Amino acid sequence: MYDVIVIGGGPGGYVAAIRLSQLGKKVALIEKNHLGGTCTNVGCIPTKALLTASHLYTDIISKSKKFGIKVENISYELSDMMKHMNKSVTMSRKGIEYLMKKNNIDVYNGTGIIEDNTHVKIKETSEILEGEYLILAHGSVPSIFPPFNEIEGIWTSDDVFKMSELPDSIVIIGGGVIGVEFATFFASLGKEVHVVELADHILPFEDEDIALEIKKSLVKKGVKVYEKTKVKDVNESYVVIAESENGEIELSANRVLLAVGRRPNIPEDVKNLGVKIERGIVTDNTMKTNIDNIYAIGDIRAKIMLAHVAMFEGIVAAHNIAGEKLEMDYNAVPSIIFSNPEVASTGLKEKDLDPDKIIVGKFPVSANGRARTMEEREGFAKVIADKETKKVLGFAVVSPSATDMIMEGVLAVKHGLTVEEISNSIHPHPTLTETILGAFEDAEGLALHI
Repeated sequence: MYDVIVIGGGPGGYVAAIRLSQLGKKVALIEKNHLGGTCTNVGCIPTKALLTASHLYTDIISKSKKFGIKVENISYELSDMMKHMNKSVTMSRKGIEYLMKKNNIDVYNGTGIIEDNTHVKIKETSEILEGEYLILAHGSVPSIFPPFNEIEGIWTSDDVFKMSELPDSIVIIGGGVIGVEFATFFASLGKEVHVVELADHILPFEDEDIALEIKKSLVKKGVKVYEKTKVKDVNESYVVIAESENGEIELSANRVLLAVGRRPNIPEDVKNLGVKIERGIVTDNTMKTNIDNIYAIGDIRAKIMLAHVAMFEGIVAAHNIAGEKLEMDYNAVPSIIFSNPEVASTGLKEKDLDPDKIIVGKFPVSANGRARTMEEREGFAKVIADKETKKVLGFAVVSPSATDMIMEGVLAVKHGLTVEEISNSIHPHPTLTETILGAFEDAEGLALHI
Protein backbone atom coordinates (compact mmCIF):
# COMPACT_ATOMS: atom_id res chain seq x y z
CA MET A 1 0.00 0.00 0.00
CA TYR A 2 1.43 3.34 -1.08
CA ASP A 3 0.52 6.75 0.24
CA VAL A 4 0.73 8.13 -3.30
CA ILE A 5 1.01 6.67 -6.78
CA VAL A 6 2.36 9.08 -9.40
CA ILE A 7 1.62 8.19 -13.03
CA GLY A 8 4.18 9.81 -15.32
CA GLY A 9 7.87 10.44 -14.68
CA GLY A 10 8.23 13.79 -16.43
CA PRO A 11 9.22 17.08 -14.73
CA GLY A 12 5.95 17.28 -12.80
CA GLY A 13 5.75 13.62 -11.83
CA TYR A 14 9.29 12.99 -10.66
CA VAL A 15 9.46 16.29 -8.74
CA ALA A 16 6.14 15.50 -7.02
CA ALA A 17 7.46 12.06 -6.09
CA ILE A 18 10.67 13.49 -4.61
CA ARG A 19 8.86 16.13 -2.56
CA LEU A 20 6.33 13.59 -1.28
CA SER A 21 9.18 11.35 -0.15
CA GLN A 22 10.84 14.32 1.56
CA LEU A 23 7.55 14.89 3.37
CA GLY A 24 7.56 11.33 4.68
CA LYS A 25 5.25 9.63 2.18
CA LYS A 26 5.68 6.20 0.63
CA VAL A 27 5.63 6.78 -3.12
CA ALA A 28 5.40 4.74 -6.31
CA LEU A 29 6.15 6.30 -9.67
CA ILE A 30 5.04 4.66 -12.94
CA GLU A 31 6.70 5.60 -16.23
CA LYS A 32 6.18 3.72 -19.49
CA ASN A 33 9.19 5.18 -21.32
CA HIS A 34 12.18 7.03 -19.91
CA LEU A 35 12.25 9.13 -16.77
CA GLY A 36 12.30 12.85 -17.48
CA GLY A 37 9.31 12.90 -19.82
CA THR A 38 9.06 15.17 -22.84
CA CYS A 39 11.42 17.82 -21.45
CA THR A 40 14.39 15.56 -20.84
CA ASN A 41 13.97 13.19 -23.77
CA VAL A 42 12.31 15.01 -26.68
CA GLY A 43 12.02 18.63 -25.59
CA CYS A 44 13.98 21.11 -23.49
CA ILE A 45 17.24 19.21 -23.07
CA PRO A 46 17.87 17.87 -26.60
CA THR A 47 16.70 21.11 -28.23
CA LYS A 48 19.04 23.22 -26.12
CA ALA A 49 21.94 20.83 -26.73
CA LEU A 50 21.52 21.24 -30.49
CA LEU A 51 20.98 24.99 -30.24
CA THR A 52 24.12 25.37 -28.12
CA ALA A 53 26.12 23.64 -30.84
CA SER A 54 24.62 25.70 -33.66
CA HIS A 55 25.03 28.92 -31.69
CA LEU A 56 28.72 28.20 -31.14
CA TYR A 57 29.12 27.48 -34.86
CA THR A 58 27.45 30.80 -35.72
CA ASP A 59 29.56 32.72 -33.21
CA ILE A 60 32.80 31.29 -34.59
CA ILE A 61 31.82 32.30 -38.13
CA SER A 62 30.52 35.76 -37.27
CA LYS A 63 32.81 36.84 -34.42
CA SER A 64 36.15 35.04 -34.46
CA LYS A 65 37.82 37.46 -36.89
CA LYS A 66 36.55 40.47 -34.90
CA PHE A 67 38.00 38.96 -31.74
CA GLY A 68 41.37 38.35 -33.35
CA ILE A 69 40.95 34.58 -33.41
CA LYS A 70 42.00 32.84 -36.61
CA VAL A 71 39.86 29.87 -37.57
CA GLU A 72 40.17 28.12 -40.91
CA ASN A 73 37.94 25.63 -42.70
CA ILE A 74 35.17 25.85 -40.12
CA SER A 75 32.62 23.06 -40.55
CA TYR A 76 30.28 20.89 -38.49
CA GLU A 77 29.37 17.23 -38.22
CA LEU A 78 25.73 16.42 -37.48
CA SER A 79 26.55 12.99 -36.06
CA ASP A 80 28.78 14.59 -33.41
CA MET A 81 26.10 17.16 -32.59
CA MET A 82 23.66 14.29 -32.10
CA LYS A 83 26.18 12.52 -29.85
CA HIS A 84 26.39 15.66 -27.71
CA MET A 85 22.59 15.82 -27.63
CA ASN A 86 22.22 12.16 -26.67
CA LYS A 87 24.88 12.48 -23.97
CA SER A 88 23.03 15.47 -22.50
CA VAL A 89 19.78 13.51 -22.48
CA THR A 90 21.39 10.39 -20.97
CA MET A 91 23.12 12.33 -18.20
CA SER A 92 19.89 14.15 -17.31
CA ARG A 93 17.95 10.88 -17.32
CA LYS A 94 20.52 9.13 -15.13
CA GLY A 95 20.44 12.06 -12.74
CA ILE A 96 16.70 11.54 -12.26
CA GLU A 97 17.19 7.79 -11.80
CA TYR A 98 19.73 8.54 -9.06
CA LEU A 99 17.28 10.89 -7.34
CA MET A 100 14.60 8.19 -7.36
CA LYS A 101 16.95 5.80 -5.55
CA LYS A 102 18.21 8.46 -3.17
CA ASN A 103 14.65 9.30 -2.12
CA ASN A 104 13.52 5.64 -1.82
CA ILE A 105 10.87 5.97 -4.52
CA ASP A 106 9.67 2.71 -6.09
CA VAL A 107 9.85 3.16 -9.88
CA TYR A 108 7.78 0.89 -12.11
CA ASN A 109 8.72 0.84 -15.77
CA GLY A 110 5.47 0.19 -17.56
CA THR A 111 2.09 1.58 -18.54
CA GLY A 112 -0.08 2.53 -15.59
CA ILE A 113 -3.75 1.68 -16.16
CA ILE A 114 -6.08 3.12 -13.54
CA GLU A 115 -8.56 0.51 -12.28
CA ASP A 116 -10.30 2.85 -9.83
CA ASN A 117 -9.31 5.85 -7.74
CA THR A 118 -7.04 3.79 -5.46
CA HIS A 119 -5.73 1.01 -7.74
CA VAL A 120 -3.40 1.14 -10.74
CA LYS A 121 -2.39 -1.86 -12.83
CA ILE A 122 0.96 -2.14 -14.58
CA LYS A 123 -0.18 -3.24 -18.04
CA GLU A 124 2.96 -5.17 -18.97
CA THR A 125 3.12 -7.25 -15.76
CA SER A 126 -0.53 -7.13 -14.56
CA GLU A 127 0.79 -6.10 -11.14
CA ILE A 128 -1.75 -4.01 -9.23
CA LEU A 129 -0.63 -1.16 -6.97
CA GLU A 130 -2.80 0.39 -4.28
CA GLY A 131 -2.47 4.01 -3.26
CA GLU A 132 -4.37 6.38 -1.01
CA TYR A 133 -3.78 9.23 -3.49
CA LEU A 134 -3.11 9.36 -7.23
CA ILE A 135 -1.27 12.06 -9.13
CA LEU A 136 -1.97 12.20 -12.86
CA ALA A 137 1.12 13.42 -14.69
CA HIS A 138 0.66 11.84 -18.11
CA GLY A 139 2.13 14.78 -20.03
CA SER A 140 1.41 15.62 -23.63
CA VAL A 141 2.02 14.58 -27.24
CA PRO A 142 2.69 16.67 -30.35
CA SER A 143 -0.45 17.96 -32.06
CA ILE A 144 -0.86 16.42 -35.51
CA PHE A 145 -4.00 16.37 -37.62
CA PRO A 146 -5.19 16.07 -41.25
CA PRO A 147 -3.71 16.41 -43.76
CA PHE A 148 -0.34 16.19 -41.97
CA ASN A 149 -1.00 12.83 -40.28
CA GLU A 150 -1.90 11.40 -43.69
CA ILE A 151 1.48 12.20 -45.29
CA GLU A 152 4.34 9.81 -44.58
CA GLY A 153 7.47 11.50 -43.29
CA ILE A 154 5.94 14.69 -41.92
CA TRP A 155 7.97 15.58 -38.85
CA THR A 156 6.75 16.58 -35.41
CA SER A 157 9.20 18.01 -32.90
CA ASP A 158 9.85 14.47 -31.60
CA ASP A 159 11.13 13.34 -35.00
CA VAL A 160 13.83 16.00 -35.32
CA PHE A 161 15.86 14.27 -32.62
CA LYS A 162 15.97 11.05 -34.66
CA MET A 163 17.41 12.60 -37.84
CA SER A 164 20.56 11.10 -39.31
CA GLU A 165 21.08 13.90 -41.83
CA LEU A 166 20.04 17.52 -42.13
CA PRO A 167 17.48 18.47 -44.76
CA ASP A 168 18.75 21.09 -47.20
CA SER A 169 15.39 22.85 -46.89
CA ILE A 170 12.51 22.72 -44.45
CA VAL A 171 9.05 24.25 -44.08
CA ILE A 172 8.13 24.77 -40.43
CA ILE A 173 4.42 25.12 -39.84
CA GLY A 174 3.94 27.12 -36.67
CA GLY A 175 5.93 30.14 -35.55
CA GLY A 176 5.58 29.64 -31.82
CA VAL A 177 8.35 28.68 -29.42
CA ILE A 178 9.04 25.26 -30.98
CA GLY A 179 8.95 26.58 -34.54
CA VAL A 180 11.22 29.53 -33.82
CA GLU A 181 13.78 27.42 -31.94
CA PHE A 182 14.03 24.89 -34.76
CA ALA A 183 14.11 27.66 -37.37
CA THR A 184 17.05 29.14 -35.46
CA PHE A 185 18.84 25.78 -35.43
CA PHE A 186 18.45 24.89 -39.11
CA ALA A 187 19.13 28.43 -40.35
CA SER A 188 22.26 28.70 -38.19
CA LEU A 189 23.62 25.68 -40.06
CA GLY A 190 22.94 27.31 -43.42
CA LYS A 191 19.77 25.48 -44.37
CA GLU A 192 16.84 26.97 -46.29
CA VAL A 193 14.05 27.59 -43.79
CA HIS A 194 10.45 28.73 -44.25
CA VAL A 195 8.25 29.49 -41.22
CA VAL A 196 4.48 29.69 -41.71
CA GLU A 197 2.44 31.28 -38.92
CA LEU A 198 -1.35 31.69 -38.89
CA ALA A 199 -1.42 34.53 -36.34
CA ASP A 200 -0.59 38.18 -36.97
CA HIS A 201 3.04 37.59 -36.02
CA ILE A 202 5.39 34.82 -34.94
CA LEU A 203 5.58 34.20 -31.18
CA PRO A 204 1.89 35.18 -30.97
CA PHE A 205 1.80 35.06 -27.17
CA GLU A 206 4.53 37.71 -26.91
CA ASP A 207 4.22 41.42 -27.59
CA GLU A 208 4.65 42.55 -31.17
CA ASP A 209 7.94 44.39 -30.53
CA ILE A 210 9.49 41.18 -29.22
CA ALA A 211 8.22 39.16 -32.18
CA LEU A 212 9.53 41.78 -34.60
CA GLU A 213 12.99 41.66 -33.03
CA ILE A 214 13.17 37.89 -33.41
CA LYS A 215 11.74 38.05 -36.92
CA LYS A 216 14.50 40.47 -37.92
CA SER A 217 17.09 38.10 -36.47
CA LEU A 218 15.63 35.13 -38.34
CA VAL A 219 15.41 37.04 -41.62
CA LYS A 220 19.05 38.06 -41.21
CA LYS A 221 19.86 34.34 -41.04
CA GLY A 222 17.99 33.81 -44.30
CA VAL A 223 14.71 32.49 -42.90
CA LYS A 224 11.57 33.28 -44.92
CA VAL A 225 8.79 34.19 -42.48
CA TYR A 226 5.13 34.10 -43.56
CA GLU A 227 2.71 35.62 -41.06
CA LYS A 228 -1.08 35.75 -41.28
CA THR A 229 -0.74 32.69 -43.51
CA LYS A 230 -2.90 29.56 -43.40
CA VAL A 231 -1.77 26.19 -44.71
CA LYS A 232 -4.38 24.73 -47.06
CA ASP A 233 -2.68 21.54 -48.19
CA VAL A 234 0.53 19.53 -48.27
CA ASN A 235 1.38 16.62 -50.55
CA GLU A 236 3.70 13.60 -50.53
CA SER A 237 6.45 15.63 -52.21
CA TYR A 238 6.43 18.09 -49.29
CA VAL A 239 4.91 20.89 -51.32
CA VAL A 240 2.95 23.16 -48.99
CA ILE A 241 0.10 25.26 -50.34
CA ALA A 242 -0.79 28.23 -48.14
CA GLU A 243 -3.01 31.29 -48.32
CA SER A 244 -1.62 34.67 -47.32
CA GLU A 245 -2.94 38.22 -47.46
CA ASN A 246 -1.26 38.53 -50.85
CA GLY A 247 -2.77 35.37 -52.27
CA GLU A 248 -1.78 31.72 -52.54
CA ILE A 249 1.84 30.68 -52.07
CA GLU A 250 3.58 27.39 -52.80
CA LEU A 251 6.53 26.25 -50.72
CA SER A 252 8.64 23.22 -51.58
CA ALA A 253 11.20 21.62 -49.27
CA ASN A 254 12.98 18.38 -48.37
CA ARG A 255 11.11 18.24 -45.08
CA VAL A 256 7.99 19.59 -43.42
CA LEU A 257 7.93 20.08 -39.64
CA LEU A 258 4.57 20.52 -37.94
CA ALA A 259 5.23 22.65 -34.87
CA VAL A 260 1.81 23.87 -33.77
CA GLY A 261 2.11 22.86 -30.14
CA ARG A 262 1.18 19.87 -28.04
CA ARG A 263 -2.04 18.40 -26.66
CA PRO A 264 -2.65 16.72 -23.31
CA ASN A 265 -2.26 12.96 -23.15
CA ILE A 266 -5.52 11.78 -21.58
CA PRO A 267 -6.00 8.00 -22.03
CA GLU A 268 -9.35 6.24 -21.71
CA ASP A 269 -8.67 4.93 -18.19
CA VAL A 270 -8.27 8.51 -16.98
CA LYS A 271 -11.47 9.58 -18.73
CA ASN A 272 -13.32 6.67 -17.15
CA LEU A 273 -12.34 7.87 -13.67
CA GLY A 274 -14.86 10.69 -13.87
CA VAL A 275 -12.41 13.56 -13.51
CA LYS A 276 -13.66 16.80 -15.01
CA ILE A 277 -12.12 17.49 -18.42
CA GLU A 278 -12.21 20.74 -20.38
CA ARG A 279 -9.57 20.15 -23.07
CA GLY A 280 -7.30 19.18 -20.16
CA ILE A 281 -8.04 17.87 -16.68
CA VAL A 282 -9.53 20.56 -14.45
CA THR A 283 -8.04 21.19 -11.02
CA ASP A 284 -8.18 23.88 -8.37
CA ASN A 285 -5.07 25.82 -7.35
CA THR A 286 -4.00 23.04 -4.99
CA MET A 287 -3.92 20.75 -8.08
CA LYS A 288 -6.82 18.64 -6.79
CA THR A 289 -9.39 17.40 -9.30
CA ASN A 290 -13.12 17.04 -8.65
CA ILE A 291 -12.25 13.68 -7.03
CA ASP A 292 -10.81 14.26 -3.56
CA ASN A 293 -7.90 11.84 -3.67
CA ILE A 294 -6.85 12.53 -7.26
CA TYR A 295 -4.52 15.35 -8.30
CA ALA A 296 -3.33 16.37 -11.77
CA ILE A 297 -0.21 18.31 -12.74
CA GLY A 298 1.65 19.44 -15.83
CA ASP A 299 0.68 19.19 -19.47
CA ILE A 300 -2.30 16.90 -18.84
CA ARG A 301 -4.05 20.03 -17.53
CA ALA A 302 -3.55 21.77 -20.93
CA LYS A 303 -2.92 25.13 -19.28
CA ILE A 304 0.62 26.51 -19.13
CA MET A 305 2.51 23.63 -20.73
CA LEU A 306 6.01 24.36 -19.47
CA ALA A 307 8.37 22.06 -17.59
CA HIS A 308 9.05 24.52 -14.78
CA VAL A 309 5.31 25.06 -14.27
CA ALA A 310 4.77 21.29 -14.08
CA MET A 311 7.56 21.04 -11.50
CA PHE A 312 6.03 23.62 -9.21
CA GLU A 313 2.56 22.12 -9.66
CA GLY A 314 4.10 18.83 -8.51
CA ILE A 315 5.47 20.55 -5.41
CA VAL A 316 2.09 22.15 -4.68
CA ALA A 317 0.26 18.84 -5.09
CA ALA A 318 2.75 17.08 -2.81
CA HIS A 319 2.36 19.58 0.02
CA ASN A 320 -1.41 19.50 -0.12
CA ILE A 321 -1.47 15.70 -0.11
CA ALA A 322 0.81 15.86 2.94
CA GLY A 323 -1.67 18.14 4.67
CA GLU A 324 0.19 21.40 4.14
CA LYS A 325 -1.83 24.13 2.39
CA LEU A 326 -0.07 25.50 -0.69
CA GLU A 327 -1.58 27.07 -3.81
CA MET A 328 -0.28 27.80 -7.30
CA ASP A 329 0.33 31.41 -8.29
CA TYR A 330 0.49 31.78 -12.07
CA ASN A 331 0.96 35.57 -12.13
CA ALA A 332 4.73 35.51 -12.57
CA VAL A 333 5.43 32.44 -14.70
CA PRO A 334 8.58 32.93 -16.80
CA SER A 335 8.38 32.08 -20.49
CA ILE A 336 11.70 31.45 -22.24
CA ILE A 337 12.70 30.96 -25.88
CA PHE A 338 16.16 29.85 -26.97
CA SER A 339 16.21 31.84 -30.17
CA ASN A 340 19.23 33.96 -31.05
CA PRO A 341 19.01 36.39 -29.30
CA GLU A 342 17.08 34.67 -26.53
CA VAL A 343 13.65 35.81 -25.33
CA ALA A 344 12.25 35.74 -21.82
CA SER A 345 9.11 37.32 -20.39
CA THR A 346 6.89 37.19 -17.33
CA GLY A 347 3.74 38.77 -15.98
CA LEU A 348 1.30 40.79 -18.07
CA LYS A 349 1.87 41.76 -21.68
CA GLU A 350 1.70 45.30 -23.03
CA LYS A 351 -0.78 44.22 -25.71
CA ASP A 352 -3.30 43.14 -23.06
CA LEU A 353 -3.26 46.36 -21.02
CA ASP A 354 -4.81 49.81 -21.31
CA PRO A 355 -1.98 52.07 -22.54
CA ASP A 356 -3.37 54.97 -20.49
CA LYS A 357 -2.96 53.03 -17.25
CA ILE A 358 0.62 51.82 -17.62
CA ILE A 359 4.13 53.12 -18.08
CA VAL A 360 6.62 51.30 -20.29
CA GLY A 361 10.37 51.53 -20.00
CA LYS A 362 12.78 50.12 -22.61
CA PHE A 363 16.52 49.93 -23.00
CA PRO A 364 18.41 48.58 -26.04
CA VAL A 365 21.09 45.91 -25.85
CA SER A 366 23.16 48.02 -28.26
CA ALA A 367 23.69 50.61 -25.49
CA ASN A 368 25.02 48.03 -23.01
CA GLY A 369 28.78 47.99 -22.45
CA ARG A 370 29.06 44.24 -21.84
CA ALA A 371 27.08 43.55 -25.01
CA ARG A 372 29.56 45.62 -27.00
CA THR A 373 32.42 43.46 -25.75
CA MET A 374 30.47 40.43 -26.96
CA GLU A 375 29.71 41.97 -30.38
CA GLU A 376 26.00 41.77 -29.59
CA ARG A 377 23.58 44.52 -30.64
CA GLU A 378 20.16 42.97 -31.09
CA GLY A 379 17.47 43.11 -28.42
CA PHE A 380 16.15 45.17 -25.53
CA ALA A 381 14.71 44.97 -22.04
CA LYS A 382 11.18 46.18 -21.32
CA VAL A 383 9.31 46.80 -18.10
CA ILE A 384 5.57 47.42 -17.78
CA ALA A 385 4.35 49.09 -14.60
CA ASP A 386 1.13 50.46 -13.19
CA LYS A 387 1.02 54.23 -13.79
CA GLU A 388 -0.35 55.03 -10.34
CA THR A 389 1.37 52.56 -8.01
CA LYS A 390 4.52 52.05 -10.13
CA LYS A 391 4.30 48.33 -9.32
CA VAL A 392 5.85 46.05 -11.92
CA LEU A 393 3.15 44.24 -13.92
CA GLY A 394 5.24 42.63 -16.61
CA PHE A 395 8.80 42.29 -17.82
CA ALA A 396 10.49 41.04 -20.98
CA VAL A 397 14.03 40.85 -22.29
CA VAL A 398 15.40 40.00 -25.73
CA SER A 399 19.14 39.53 -25.32
CA PRO A 400 21.99 37.08 -25.03
CA SER A 401 21.41 35.17 -21.76
CA ALA A 402 17.83 36.50 -21.51
CA THR A 403 16.69 33.12 -20.23
CA ASP A 404 19.04 33.50 -17.24
CA MET A 405 18.27 37.18 -16.59
CA ILE A 406 14.48 36.81 -16.38
CA MET A 407 14.42 36.00 -12.67
CA GLU A 408 14.82 39.65 -11.70
CA GLY A 409 11.54 40.34 -13.50
CA VAL A 410 9.87 37.25 -12.02
CA LEU A 411 10.66 38.37 -8.48
CA ALA A 412 9.54 41.93 -9.23
CA VAL A 413 6.17 40.78 -10.59
CA LYS A 414 5.58 38.07 -7.97
CA HIS A 415 6.32 40.29 -4.99
CA GLY A 416 4.77 43.50 -6.34
CA LEU A 417 8.02 45.45 -6.35
CA THR A 418 8.03 48.98 -7.72
CA VAL A 419 10.09 50.41 -10.54
CA GLU A 420 11.99 52.52 -8.02
CA GLU A 421 12.86 49.52 -5.85
CA ILE A 422 14.56 47.82 -8.79
CA SER A 423 16.26 50.91 -10.20
CA ASN A 424 17.62 51.73 -6.72
CA SER A 425 19.27 48.29 -6.56
CA ILE A 426 22.93 48.37 -7.62
CA HIS A 427 23.54 46.25 -10.71
CA PRO A 428 27.08 44.98 -11.40
CA HIS A 429 29.09 46.61 -14.19
CA PRO A 430 29.83 45.63 -16.86
CA THR A 431 27.06 43.03 -17.20
CA LEU A 432 24.07 42.38 -19.41
CA THR A 433 21.84 42.93 -16.35
CA GLU A 434 22.46 46.66 -16.76
CA THR A 435 20.10 46.43 -19.73
CA ILE A 436 17.42 45.56 -17.20
CA LEU A 437 18.44 48.46 -14.99
CA GLY A 438 18.23 50.79 -17.98
CA ALA A 439 14.65 49.72 -18.69
CA PHE A 440 13.59 50.41 -15.11
CA GLU A 441 15.34 53.79 -15.16
CA ASP A 442 13.57 54.60 -18.42
CA ALA A 443 10.21 53.77 -16.84
CA GLU A 444 10.98 56.48 -14.26
CA GLY A 445 12.01 58.92 -16.97
CA LEU A 446 15.55 58.81 -15.62
CA ALA A 447 17.46 56.68 -18.13
CA LEU A 448 21.19 57.51 -17.92
CA HIS A 449 22.68 55.76 -20.91
CA ILE A 450 20.24 56.45 -23.74
